[in-house]
This record gives sequence, structure tokens and C-alpha cells, in this order.
Amino acid sequence: MLGTIVRPLQQFIRIESFGGILLLVCTAGALSWSNSDIAASYVAVRDAELRISLGEFSVSRTLLHWINDGLMAVFFFVVGLEIKREVLFGELASIRKSMLPLAGAIGGMVIPAAIFGLFNAGGPAAAGWGIPMATDIAFALGVLALLGKRIPLGLKLFLMALAIVDDLGAVLVIAFFYTADLNIAFLAWAAACFAMLLVIHRLNVQWSFVYLGLGFMLWVLLLKSGIHATVAGVLLATTIPGKPSLKKQEFISRGKNLLDELSSASGRDENEPLANYEQSIVQTLQRSAERVETPMQRLEHVFHPWVTYAILPMFALANAGVPLHGDFSAIVHDPLTLGIVFGLVLGKQIGITVFSWLSVKLRLAHLPQNVSWKHIYGVSWLGGIGFTMSLFVASLAFGESPLLDMSKVAVLSASSLAAIIGLAVVTVASTTTSKQT
Repeated sequence: MLGTIVRPLQQFIRIESFGGILLLVCTAGALSWSNSDIAASYVAVRDAELRISLGEFSVSRTLLHWINDGLMAVFFFVVGLEIKREVLFGELASIRKSMLPLAGAIGGMVIPAAIFGLFNAGGPAAAGWGIPMATDIAFALGVLALLGKRIPLGLKLFLMALAIVDDLGAVLVIAFFYTADLNIAFLAWAAACFAMLLVIHRLNVQWSFVYLGLGFMLWVLLLKSGIHATVAGVLLATTIPGKPSLKKQEFISRGKNLLDELSSASGRDENEPLANYEQSIVQTLQRSAERVETPMQRLEHVFHPWVTYAILPMFALANAGVPLHGDFSAIVHDPLTLGIVFGLVLGKQIGITVFSWLSVKLRLAHLPQNVSWKHIYGVSWLGGIGFTMSLFVASLAFGESPLLDMSKVAVLSASSLAAIIGLAVVTVASTTTSKQT
């Protein structure tokens, strides 16, 4: 039983961990390219116009916008599937299990936003309050993975659940606070499309292509409505069925019968193609295997590697290219930089640790097995690795403003500092724990 729970989580963590390393490489590549002698080519590629036309319908965006508005919708779709999986079956499935990461995530969002506000309330950068609220799960798990088996599984699960709740908070912030002027007509059509998705979910339709087709329509309508189109990914994820159409025991029983039937039909040369009746048995078994796997599991399995190994690296290449020149003294002392750096580096560790401690002290939650408060404190530092979500919110908050580049420098600097110190603290905590045991 434990293996069926742990193995998928270990696979998820492995994918995210390697994805964090790949993100780091792409970030370094973008910084090198944008500060090299061919920096103009970086800007030319990033700002190249791409148009999609279908009859009278036409959408024209730069490559940067297609990545941020289009491909990142797929990222948010996978985030939505991860959230749904955790709520239905994982660390957020019960109130008792979910309280610790939930409390930590709330503290890790509220305190950084408040610290940012202390520096920027009423100023030109006030719209960036959502930037230090985010945690990058790929980078954070990637840093944690450097310590290998010295890290308790409970700590990895805590960080993963915390980051997923954090992602949900970021999605809500984007949906409600970072929207353009609303087009009521397109918004109404988007609501109708989402209602249709809810209806087919209620009817337990299991065909993934139906959901994906309507999900694409929802993305287009939200793109035109003024609400950021990436929200379509999360809305679509909530409608994907999380229950199989064939029970596991029924599948096992049916599978045994089909395999026995296939075995009794053998006797032909093994190198020959299957006979028609043998092929029919195999196809029936294949359809049964598809039905015992939920559409939610199937789609997450398909899209998760694409997001980790393709979409997020492209996002890093397109968004992390910041020209590192100018008056660094002015940048360092600017309220925007101070708000982001102190929000991510100081606010995250205070918020996550204090709110987690309060939840345990009030007996609303308990520490996972083999996890100490030193572990939690180290993970609270890793929560300060904002990167993907922070850069994304910064692009929504500042658009083409010069504040965008300044916020990117601050996010990259704060995330690097949080990763280094977090790794050191977790290393010490793990070493101390292993000596005590």
C-alpha cells in the first residue's frame, strides 16, 4: 500500500528535481546571451511577432507573449492537476494532514507581501506586491535533491505540498488582481464554456480530447476577455475526472481472465503476428488498462515532462535575460529591489516557520515523521526561491516598464541567496538528526 503512494511521489520529485537543474542552465544561458556581444539577437528573437489566423479570427503576439500567455497555460494546467491530486488523494486530502503545509504556505504568502508593502506602498512599484509571494517547486525540490537520501521523505512531501498550496495562492492572486480591462461579452462566453466542462465532468465523460478541446476554447475566450489566459489551465484542471471508469479489482479480475484466455490460445510461432482473436484479447486488455487509469493521472503523466523539460526552460530563456549594466547602487537601494529581496529571503522564512509552528502549537497539525524544526526552518529558506512564478507575476505587474528588469534582477538575486542558505541549513539539520539517531 505504501509503495503505491510513495513511488508516484518519488517519480514526481525526480522529474521536478532535474527540471530545477535544467531551469538553472537555461537561466544562465539567458543571462549570458542578453549580456553578450550578440545581445541584440536575444531581443530580436524574444520580441519576434507570431500570428495565428483562423478565418476572421486572428491573434498576433510576440514570442515572449506566446510563451507567457500560451505555453504557461499548459504549465498552470499541470499545476491545477497537481493541486487536484493532492486535494483528492495526497497531503491535502485531510484537514489534519493539510494543516501544516497550508499554514506554512499562508504565512509564506502573507508576510512577504506585507514586507514588500512596507517598502513600496503608494509608490510606483506598488503593483508588484504579489512577486515575493511565490515559491518555485522545481527549483526548491532540485536544491533539496542535492542532499539525496539524507532528506526525510516527510520533509520532501511537506515542501511539495507547501509549494502546491503556494501555487494555488498565486493563481488566485493572478486571477483577481492582475487582470486587464474586462470584456464582458467574451467573459460570458468563457463562463458558458466552463459550465459545459462542468456538465461533461458531471456526466463522467472520460475522453480526454473532449476536455482538451473545450479547454482550448476556454483559453481563447479568456485571452480575449481580459482575464489572464493562463487561468484557463487551472479551470480546466478542476473539471478533469479524478475517478476511474473501471475499478481496480474489476480490472485485475478481468485482466487475469483475458491473460488466461490469451495463454490458452497460444501454440503458434512466437515470431508470427497475433491472430485476429488474440489481437482482440490484447486490445480489450489495453482498453481496460486505459479505463482503470483516471484522465487526471493520464493527462498529468503526459504533460508533466513536457512542462518540466520544455515549457519552463523556454520560459526561463525568454524571461531571465536581463541586461546587467547600469547603476547597481541605485538598483540595490531601490524600494522595489528591497521589497522583493527582503520579501523572499526574510519574509518567506519568517512566514513559513512561524505559521507552521503556530499550527503545531495550537494542535491543528503535527510534524512529519523524522522531521525536526531545523528541517522546517531550512525548507522555509528554500521557499524563498521564487523564480518561475515570481518572474511571471512581475511580467504581469510591470509589463514593458523599466521596473520589470529591476524586479527580475531582484528575484534572481533573492532566489540564489535563499537556495544557498536553505541548502546549508537543511544540510546541518540532516547531519544533526542522523548523528542523534
